[in-house]
Amino acid sequence: MSRKVTVIMRSKDSAWVIGQALSGLCSQARRDFELLVVDSGSRDATLDIVSRFPGRLIRIEAKAYFPGAVLNMAIREATGDLVVFQNSDVVPLTPEALDRLLAPLERGEADATFARQLPRPEAHTWVRRDYEVAFPERGEAPPWMTYSLPFAAMTREAWRKHPFYEDAWGSEDTEWGHWARSHGLRVRYVPDALVMHSHNYTLKQLYGRRFIEGEADAFILGDRASVMGMARKVGASWARDAVVHLQARDAVGLLLSIPRRLVYHGAWWKGHQWGEQRLRSGNMDLSIGQQVVLRRQ
Repeated sequence: MSRKVTVIMRSKDSAWVIGQALSGLCSQARRDFELLVVDSGSRDATLDIVSRFPGRLIRIEAKAYFPGAVLNMAIREATGDLVVFQNSDVVPLTPEALDRLLAPLERGEADATFARQLPRPEAHTWVRRDYEVAFPERGEAPPWMTYSLPFAAMTREAWRKHPFYEDAWGSEDTEWGHWARSHGLRVRYVPDALVMHSHNYTLKQLYGRRFIEGEADAFILGDRASVMGMARKVGASWARDAVVHLQARDAVGLLLSIPRRLVYHGAWWKGHQWGEQRLRSGNMDLSIGQQVVLRRQ
């Protein structure tokens, strides 16, 4: 017998895509799920679109949005013993995506699962390359891809063993996957659960995203970041970018790859330095990471 399922969707100013996301969800072969939408202060037509679909809405203020805490709150509100996470900008590509995502949990073969994400048609060349590496067509995801929440699922029992961490703003899925794998939980990548999801971040947006990932990595891994290490990463990633852009004959993308990789790794380093400082001082204020993201949306 199928176990009860709750789908949790977080949204903010998602009117450009949330209708597609919800239509894709409601067109799944599996229809017996509870939908819970948590909106953090949308100012566009997001809430009007959400109202057209069957589900429950929880509204919070933008300044109250801290990913780990919001997810933990939503799971406590959910009634399902299988919890699915779908970002408001994630579009299921087949009617079987949800069933395939849940199948390993229902068969008792996994404690958590995550889907294969395909980039949007307008995705930049470097984004397409990164997604091909992170979400392969078959086999296992790379070791550093511990978990990815845009379209994922877990049992309530697995969440109870380790709720999403609330120490830093962001990378809550990476931290959960890292903990789960190191404590014997079974996290399964499901490449035939197909969804569409990607971002062509501006440099400003990329800085915010990478800053919070750097801060979170300081907490997750407990390591130290160095300038030399950052320089090596910039060089290596630019070399990979050069190859893929030359193959794609994308001259503009090649020219932009140098400033993009400087921002990509430089913002991570700055965030990591801040995370290290927080750890040394015992500072539990999450607002800096939040402000960095909100100012750059």
